[in-house]
Amino acid sequence: MTSIIKISKGVEGSKKRRVHAQECWYKNLDLTAETALYYGFTPMETPVITKDDIKKSRAISEQESKTKEGEAPARFSVEEKVAIIRLYTEKKMEHLPQPVMLYFGKPILLEDEGRKTAGKERTVSLEIIGTSKSIAEALLIKTAFEILKEQGVENLFVHINSIGDRDSVARFTRELTAYYRKNIEILPTHCRQIFKKDVFDLMACQNEKCRIIKEDAPKSVSFLSELSREHFKEVLEYLEILQIPYEIDHFLVGNRAFSCQTIFEINNPESRKICKPLGIGIRYGNIGKKLGMKNDLPGVGLRLTFKETNECKNLKYDKPKIYFIQLGFEAKMKSLKIIEILRQAKIPTHQAISRDKLISQLSVAENMKIAYTIIVGQKEALEETAIVRDMSNRSQDTIKICDLPKYLKKL
Repeated sequence: MTSIIKISKGVEGSKKRRVHAQECWYKNLDLTAETALYYGFTPMETPVITKDDIKKSRAISEQESKTKEGEAPARFSVEEKVAIIRLYTEKKMEHLPQPVMLYFGKPILLEDEGRKTAGKERTVSLEIIGTSKSIAEALLIKTAFEILKEQGVENLFVHINSIGDRDSVARFTRELTAYYRKNIEILPTHCRQIFKKDVFDLMACQNEKCRIIKEDAPKSVSFLSELSREHFKEVLEYLEILQIPYEIDHFLVGNRAFSCQTIFEINNPESRKICKPLGIGIRYGNIGKKLGMKNDLPGVGLRLTFKETNECKNLKYDKPKIYFIQLGFEAKMKSLKIIEILRQAKIPTHQAISRDKLISQLSVAENMKIAYTIIVGQKEALEETAIVRDMSNRSQDTIKICDLPKYLKKL
């Protein structure tokens, strides 16, 4: 299968490249794009939010969109997700191996096209479309952490919450609405107006009286279905394995018009102090049908905004000769650590760590005519080893994970 994907205009110095299932390499990359590529994200054109996207988003929202024509959309607005899903459909990405992992600059309105951002502040987005697996959130957060570390950002931590699936959200909304109705008399006037528009917006209110009231408000995690609870538990387990500091923030609830399951922010002490997260991510999965698709399309996205301090350019990403395969939850837990070890050693690797079955992963590797596969199952994960298989003759060696870079560079 062959597809053509444009490199994002937001990646300075990058060129349009032809992307094949058998051949995939890029030149003249900056450090952010290179890091994203090592984690499996394909750079592509920046989505442009059209007037039609805004019109459709208003129909989806439970209330009139706050974004007026000509204004920049809020972070993770409905308009942004509508534009991304439209792009997914227009480029027939459903025919590509799933999930599709994308990297691009800040989505822009047609009216804003051509305008430049002042200073050296960068805004980039990472999207994983086509999987509801918890590994997707972990992959986004890990990639974001490495991008920010490359820019010298330190002391990173995650604030995270879950509102669950559609039924979980409905139960939580009912209880939250009932709670605020009981306390309506002591809510400040401004907060009462917010409550009339959307009770979820009260979770972000900074009014002192409102903050005191919301401390005792129902928590979304108390209303999660069994599947949603398991999903959130797995995400937190990935963060613990990756030694990523996190804190459950019950006031992160997203936008009911499109969000579900996990919501998270990436901060450091400086960003937390000014209430401007370095990154904000959200899972969404109930927009597809509303846009006329046969089925809803699961996705999770992350927006990063940071000051670019490391402007390393002219980097290249060579054609990967290796495909990483994992089997079982223990192996998935180790997978992101292995990918980071290979990135540090500058060894390009294909992967589909949201997939579970060996046959499906091997068939993709064979279709891509990959020379070698790295296979990690439960036994290997426990023993801190990996199987390296030569796809031409099926010979294989078992290698310590820490020795993988040295072994692979000899092949």
